[in-house]
Amino acid sequence: MRRVTYIILFTIVAGSTGLQAQQMPHYTQYMFNDFVINPAIAGVYDYYQIRTNHRFQWVGLMDPPMTNSIAFYGPHDKLDMGYGGYVYSDVTGPTSRAGITGSYAYNIAVTGDIRLSMGLSASIMQYRVDGTQLNPADVSDPSILSVVSTSYMPDAGLGLYLYADEFYVGLSVAQLLNNSVKIFDNKDGVNRLKTHLNLIGAYRFWINEDWLIEPSLMVKGTAPKELSFDLTARVEWQKMLWGAVSYRFQDAIGIMVGYSFDEMLFFGYAYDIGISAIRKYQTGSHEIMIGYRFNDIK
Repeated sequence: MRRVTYIILFTIVAGSTGLQAQQMPHYTQYMFNDFVINPAIAGVYDYYQIRTNHRFQWVGLMDPPMTNSIAFYGPHDKLDMGYGGYVYSDVTGPTSRAGITGSYAYNIAVTGDIRLSMGLSASIMQYRVDGTQLNPADVSDPSILSVVSTSYMPDAGLGLYLYADEFYVGLSVAQLLNNSVKIFDNKDGVNRLKTHLNLIGAYRFWINEDWLIEPSLMVKGTAPKELSFDLTARVEWQKMLWGAVSYRFQDAIGIMVGYSFDEMLFFGYAYDIGISAIRKYQTGSHEIMIGYRFNDIK
């Protein structure tokens, strides 16, 4: 049983973020997937929108990680608040996480055109381990290899988002309840979910009425020792076409392109080129974003 536990723990860690001790999936296009990261985003925009994200990580490996999510969120038509939700699936070999999350946010004016949105999320997560996919060299209880173990647990998150036309800064925390993941007959849980921090900031430089340059930074992980960061530079033309290059610390270089049709329909694609030791065994990661913006209601 102990050997199987070690295999599962390695899969959880390795599949989450490039062999760092982080349990949350990451997104190269984090600037377009911000509601899934920060519940305060629900109170920011004057319209409802739907966003989907599909990530295929480390293509070429056997059973590589895959993450899918779809989110729907927007404002109250009269009050300074917003709400929404999303569902997600994160699969790594024999382990998978799936869940549904609901979020609420309240928005206030700080000064001038600067506003602050404060959000809260609540979720239910399903954690699943398929023992039929395990193939250890030695196992003390062979019956485990024919068992699919599933556990359910609640969770919660918090977020803050300070923004104006020229910039935004968001801070969020996830997995606040630190639940233990229970698998097979281990009643105490083999792994405790850690609280994760996400800090995102960007500044928009308008070169002229057609061109925008937006550098951004995302710091993520579990404080204080297990933090990583993504640094991105994005260029946009006429609010229609954009391209970007990103660097994920000791993990990957990302190349991104995107297109917006009439500022209503959005497409984004990212390709990650690995720079860590695992690059020898995979051909990169692919990420697709699709979004639709509904008409303003405020």
